[in-house]
Amino acid sequence: MSLVTPDFGLIVWMTLIFGIVFLVLAKWGFPMITSSVRERAEKIDASIKAAKEAEESLKKLEARQAEMIAEARRQQAQILKEASASAGAIIAKAQSDAREEAEKILAQARDRIAAEKESALADIRNEVAMLSVSIAEKVLRKELSEQSSNSAFLASIVDEATGKASDPSKMN
Repeated sequence: MSLVTPDFGLIVWMTLIFGIVFLVLAKWGFPMITSSVRERAEKIDASIKAAKEAEESLKKLEARQAEMIAEARRQQAQILKEASASAGAIIAKAQSDAREEAEKILAQARDRIAAEKESALADIRNEVAMLSVSIAEKVLRKELSEQSSNSAFLASIVDEATGKASDPSKMN
């Protein structure tokens, strides 16, 4: 028996075994293989479909995110605008309050100055009145006591009035 030319019985038995194996495979093996290949193809198709849906969903989310960012920026701009307006109003109010307070302080200072001026003028008037009474008293006393020294007395009174003799002990 040669390896290149097999015997007739060997060919029959090999054909019969091949047929039995083929029938077993056709009955149980091929359906399982084809069903697993089909399931695998369906899973791949489902995964592709899910990936496309996820991609579409991601695009929608990105668009939604862009809208939300734009809305947030609009709100931020509005808030900044309102804050700027509020700050301007607060500054203007503070300035007007400061002006009013300054005007009140100036008015009070003017009133105090006027009151002190009146007080000083009243003191000066009182002092002038006291000096006048003192001078008149001295003139009358001197005139009544002696008539000859009137001119010397008048000179001393004039000197006193002009401030040369400001010592009150020298007035008598």
